[in-house]
Amino acid sequence: MKYRQLDFNEALKVTIEEMEMNLQLLVEKLLLEYKLIFEKKNFDFDAGFEREGSNPFTPGYHSSVSIGIADQSGELIDLHIVKIWECERYFLGMPISRNILGSKVIGELLDESLEEVKMELQEYIEEALLDDD
Repeated sequence: MKYRQLDFNEALKVTIEEMEMNLQLLVEKLLLEYKLIFEKKNFDFDAGFEREGSNPFTPGYHSSVSIGIADQSGELIDLHIVKIWECERYFLGMPISRNILGSKVIGELLDESLEEVKMELQEYIEEALLDDD
């Protein structure tokens, strides 16, 4: 869901921070749950949370969770990324890095609920395990 700069408020900031925290905990849990299963099949399974920036309402800030599967040599086989929040400055519909007169700051928040993301990530992992068989 997209938010204009006028919509940026403390309630939205709390929503973003809660979603980031919950998804960070979720990927840590998935990592603990599936790492050994993938190791037994000679694959490397990794999951993580990434955040760039300190203020969610500043252009350039983004956060996401990712799950990656690699073979034993470290060659990446598959990567799944879920963007949580991304804040960018736009001018005429194009992302820009500088503040130009008439540009707008827009944030985009993950549309899915925590439960939907959990199901999506588990389906992705289960599918990867089945593809290996």
